[in-house]
Amino acid sequence: MFGLFKKDPKQALEKEYKQLLEQAMKAQRSGDIRGYSELTEKADAIYQKIQAS
Repeated sequence: MFGLFKKDPKQALEKEYKQLLEQAMKAQRSGDIRGYSELTEKADAIYQKIQAS
């Protein structure tokens, strides 16, 4: 009964993943290739956690 009030950790990871990809896209468009690669690396790590769940 109380389980429906808990947040799904997978949804939180997916939200963070999408935000990182959006930030990476903005960094790439502004010419910050180093920032782009760091953000995509973080996003990839989160994607691996999502796939493991």
